[in-house]
Amino acid sequence: MTEQGSIGLKETDVLIVVDVQYDFLPGGSLAVPDGDGVIAPINRLAHAFRHVVLTQDWHPQGHASFASSHEGKQPFEMTELHYGTQVLWPDHCIQGTPGAEISRDLNIPHAQLVVRKGYNTGIDSYSGFMEADRKTSTGLAGYLKERGFKRVFCAGLATDFCVAWTALDAVAAGFETYLIEDASRAIDANGSLERAQNDLSAAGVRTISSAQILGG
Repeated sequence: MTEQGSIGLKETDVLIVVDVQYDFLPGGSLAVPDGDGVIAPINRLAHAFRHVVLTQDWHPQGHASFASSHEGKQPFEMTELHYGTQVLWPDHCIQGTPGAEISRDLNIPHAQLVVRKGYNTGIDSYSGFMEADRKTSTGLAGYLKERGFKRVFCAGLATDFCVAWTALDAVAAGFETYLIEDASRAIDANGSLERAQNDLSAAGVRTISSAQILGG
C-alpha cells in the first residue's frame, strides 16, 4: 500500500535505478508489461537526487537462469539450482549485446556508479546488493555505507523481482528504504507481485509515489 506525505530529500539520500535495459523494455526478450512507462518518472526523479546509482543485468551465454540451459524446460517454469528454487527465464541481458544496454532514453548523466550483476554463470542475481545464493555480495552496501548514505530509494524493472530484491537487501543492510511505485513496473508471474508486496511490507520497506518526492 502506498504511503502518504511529502518527503524532503537530503544529501545522504541515493536513488537506485534498477535494470532499465532494452531486453526488459517493449520488444525485448523479457519485456516487462509497460516497462517503458518507468522512463519518464525516473528521469524526473533523477534530477531531484544529487546521487544516483544504476544496476545492470549482465549475464554470460548459457547462464543457469536461462530456460535454454535446461533441456526440456520452458521460460517461466521452475527448477532447482544449488542455492534453491529458480525461475527460468528467456535468454536476456547477455553481456555485450544490444539487449543488455541501459536505455539511452534515461537522462541521468550524473549517475555515479553502474553495478553489474548476474555475471556468475551458475547464480542468478536479482538484487543490486546480493546474488541469489544469498552469500555473494556485489559490494554495493559497502560502497553506499562508505559514502555515508542513509536512505535508499529504488525504482525500475521489475517491481516484483529485481527492484523488490534490491529494496529488501537495502533494508537488511541497514538503510531506510523506499520503493517508488509509479517509477517501477512488474512482471507478475505466478502471483509474484503480491508475494513481493507482502515481503516488502513485512521488511519495513516504504512504498511511495514519485509525487511525494517531487511535490506534485
